[in-house]
Amino acid sequence: MKRKRIFAGIFLAVVLALLYLPIVVVAVFSFNENTNRFTYNFTGFSLQYYEQLFRDTKGLLAALWQSLKLALYSCGISAVIGTLGAVGMARRKFRFSGAIEGLATFPAMIPEIILAMAFLAMFSAVGLPFGMLTLVLSHVTFCIPYIFIVVKGRLAGMDPELPEAARDLGAGPVRTFLTVTLPLIFPGVLSGTLLAFAMSMDDFVISYFVTGSRTTTLPIKIYASVRTGVSLQVNALSTLMIGVVFLTVAFFRLIRRNKTIRRGE
Repeated sequence: MKRKRIFAGIFLAVVLALLYLPIVVVAVFSFNENTNRFTYNFTGFSLQYYEQLFRDTKGLLAALWQSLKLALYSCGISAVIGTLGAVGMARRKFRFSGAIEGLATFPAMIPEIILAMAFLAMFSAVGLPFGMLTLVLSHVTFCIPYIFIVVKGRLAGMDPELPEAARDLGAGPVRTFLTVTLPLIFPGVLSGTLLAFAMSMDDFVISYFVTGSRTTTLPIKIYASVRTGVSLQVNALSTLMIGVVFLTVAFFRLIRRNKTIRRGE
């Protein structure tokens, strides 16, 4: 029994090291004094890359802002379409409902390079100028399945008699959805939207194919700098983004813990 615990502890330590050691390395070298792009020798502590990051507002920060706008637009549209689609599919069953559900989730299973080439061919055929519009249309397409799947699973665990009870009490379809269905499935909508937001922020392949000369997302900006050696400003920006994510997760966990404590009281 003792050997199993030791083995489990070692296994857990190895897994955690593989998961978080790269993140720790990025954070540590964001404070590196070394200015050579092609070496990662830590020569001393410095905040120079954070200063350069905030001074160069037309570089990484501009690309980050473009990525944030793209993710917000895409996820906002996808949340509405994916949620309404999941609710509609859950309420009514018809002959080809299974096939339609498969088609709704199909973009998430297609390799990104194939999807990117398809978008490139379609936008070129219709003469749509490449830029923020083509990026939003492309990201909406692959973000919808993530929200649709999560919300569909949330609806499967919801008591179907609750909306029916609201309708029996005189509430219309819209009021029933807004006051009963949406509050119950909102955790699923939020989870799916956050997942889609992460996928949109991280996307490179599709964005690279459908972006325009005036629109540069953060992954494309970082890729463009690889040929000359990745600036350690990238490490500084990555550390700040990781910190924001950590604080956000901690904030929501604190809220959830407080709610659990109040319910226990």
